[in-house]
Amino acid sequence: MTLDLAQGCKINLMSLGSLQIGETAAQSGVSVDTVRYYERLKLLPPAARSSSGFRFFPAETVERIRFIKQAQEMGFSLEEIKQLFSTGGGANQCRAVQEFLSKKLSELEAKIEQMRHFKTVLSRHLADCENELEARGEESACPMLTTIEKIEKIK
Repeated sequence: MTLDLAQGCKINLMSLGSLQIGETAAQSGVSVDTVRYYERLKLLPPAARSSSGFRFFPAETVERIRFIKQAQEMGFSLEEIKQLFSTGGGANQCRAVQEFLSKKLSELEAKIEQMRHFKTVLSRHLADCENELEARGEESACPMLTTIEKIEKIK
């Protein structure tokens, strides 16, 4: 397959290690629609096009898509990932990434603390349920739901 750059100027895309959109998607573990979506959001550089309109992506695009998916799994939004990619280069890029990651770590620490607190609350409710069942058996009333009902009546 060749890419027509200008009249009489053609490049053989297959010799450059370019991948069609379906190959890019398959190797990345995403759908073709996801690749198009990432391209539209400018998370991926624009694909080269053949004279018949087929998209061709450099092989490195697969790693970039994998990074995007991993970052999403770790709680990064697509907008945050886009910011990581658009920070320029050199020391400025490094500082921007450093600042961004520092902020993300602070957010993560806050979430971990919230989860620890919630774990304590759930453990207390579980103990209350176990004590209620042990003390009253089949006559038990769920202490957690009883507490929630009392709060609802106060409102």
